[in-house]
Amino acid sequence: MDKNLLFKIRGLHKEFNGISVLDGLDLDIFEGECLLVAGPNGSGKTILMRILAGLLEASSGSIWYKGEMQETAFKKNTSFRRELGIVFQDADNQFVGDTVEEDAAFGPSNLGLSKAEIEAVVAAALEKTGLAGKRKLHPRRLSGGEKRRLAVAGVLAMGCNSIILDEPFANLDKPGVVQVLEIIQKLKNDGNTLIILTHELEKVLAFASRLVILYQGRIADDGQPEEVLNRLEEDYGIRDPRRTYKTAGDCSWLE
Repeated sequence: MDKNLLFKIRGLHKEFNGISVLDGLDLDIFEGECLLVAGPNGSGKTILMRILAGLLEASSGSIWYKGEMQETAFKKNTSFRRELGIVFQDADNQFVGDTVEEDAAFGPSNLGLSKAEIEAVVAAALEKTGLAGKRKLHPRRLSGGEKRRLAVAGVLAMGCNSIILDEPFANLDKPGVVQVLEIIQKLKNDGNTLIILTHELEKVLAFASRLVILYQGRIADDGQPEEVLNRLEEDYGIRDPRRTYKTAGDCSWLE
């Protein structure tokens, strides 16, 4: 795993109407790792990642991105949005095009790429996500797994090499889960940084290089998946998938 520090988070707080959602959170995220962030509903997973992606402001605390304070890095680094992409839990909310290829082209079009460049990056992204044969379909005609893959294609077409996936298996049947896992495997093998938010450890834990447990807005545990599972506390509300699988490395729906 590449040990270059991507994000350094210290003392992160976020409040809504006086209620603390993130409470003094500290976390390091490294380039090239597959980081799994697990926790019960309301633990702050989605809020944390929206803050990292620059979509939400923290109430207090500090975030460094590649060695610079996030606000400074965001303003100075015009390629920030080309480096970090996010795939939301409800992929339908990300669709803006009338066809698969139009949707994948939306991001790179807003980056000011030429027509030839857009065509090239869209073609490569759709090929990588297995959607090249469906480029003329309306996004809403895709299956659940294909919709998630299209959301990933849009991120890849923008040139992002770090990707946040928020509950990527939500509301998917087994074929859909397998499709998403195949993409995760490809992205990991290509050296992308993956930050996966999920409580469904049994589906994807085998791909994780680290497992972080988020509980009540704080990091409850952080380390190698097997070691973190050995320390799981009942209060965290997370089921140890090894009750069904032998080891953490076996926890995958990808056969």
